[in-house]
Amino acid sequence: MKDKDARSFAIKPDKDTLRQFKSCYREKFVVKAALMPDAHKGYVAPIGSVLVTKDYVVPSWVGYDIGCGVSAAKIKNKGVLKLIKENKDKIYEEVRKNVPMGLGNISEKSDLSEKSKKKFEKIVKKFKNKEYSKDVLNFIENGKARLHLGSLGHGNHFIEIAFDEKGYAWIVVHCGSRGVGHKIAGIYMKKSANKKEDFEKTYPLEKNSKLGKEYLNVLDFGLEFALINRMEIIERVIGSIEKVLGKKVSWNLWVNKNHNHAILEKGLFIHRKGATPAKKGERGVIPGNMKDGSYLVEGKGNKEFLESTSHGAGRKYGRKDARKRFNMKDFKELMKGIKATVDERVLDEIPLAYKDIDEVMEAQKKSAKIVSHLKPLINWKG
Repeated sequence: MKDKDARSFAIKPDKDTLRQFKSCYREKFVVKAALMPDAHKGYVAPIGSVLVTKDYVVPSWVGYDIGCGVSAAKIKNKGVLKLIKENKDKIYEEVRKNVPMGLGNISEKSDLSEKSKKKFEKIVKKFKNKEYSKDVLNFIENGKARLHLGSLGHGNHFIEIAFDEKGYAWIVVHCGSRGVGHKIAGIYMKKSANKKEDFEKTYPLEKNSKLGKEYLNVLDFGLEFALINRMEIIERVIGSIEKVLGKKVSWNLWVNKNHNHAILEKGLFIHRKGATPAKKGERGVIPGNMKDGSYLVEGKGNKEFLESTSHGAGRKYGRKDARKRFNMKDFKELMKGIKATVDERVLDEIPLAYKDIDEVMEAQKKSAKIVSHLKPLINWKG
């Protein structure tokens, strides 16, 4: 890492993670790079990497899950937490009915709120004012793009009702742009490679090229789509709580932040692949696992970390490895006291598959200040 400004804060990174990182930051258009404490092997670029580039954007460094990120909303009335605890089984089932979860599951046409419909129409109009390809516009306008709003997905994506040290209930949502981002990413990774059979590598797009302009436009669309998706999910969770409790619930959004993106700042593209933006005073959420909850943080604007922090605890074991190492008995024992999706389908999400979130937070204390620790009460997985 002596050949340019590249730093690693990763906790015990394996050889594949470091090899990926080195391969990325040695590209001639990379100005700076940093590896976060939770870093592990990813797709082309490691998860937990920040790569700053000049004049070029790289679709594969943003990845398939465009706009993946976390939102946190606080329920204002303290008394609601007690009612949620008393009705957690009913709330769990009600949210299950109202939020499509899992691979390929999307909303029905009638499900989407008017607020989200209007937001979607607004970003489509904005998209059409810049460079785009007709096939992508056709997918966005005439396909099922809109129906992905309000849906969770699978893997490490989750919805959680948690509580803080002061007795307030919180809703935390971790997901991205769903199938919309995946479709967009696939199209432009192939176009940038110009070889359908060989696109799983670093292929940059020059910002002023036709493809570069198209990708930057559709990337912005995907990032905004992800923000709307998480808000729609929060609204549906609130609606589910209100239905079960038979009363209105007052709440406010604390943060809605993407951690998979490429954004232009001061003439440079900041690629974050699973890294939370952490400018001075900037709010963020760093999830640990299904058992240990999430940390609300404020950034310190640390330049060495490239004004970023981890996006979570990071995986200690890959999904296949986790399934071999652990069993349902381990999973159920760990999750006692928390109403959660605990079944064979999500065994690879067992808390033991992740690194120690407290160790990760300690490793980035120069980059982020802990505001609160949210402990899980109910957790949904796809």
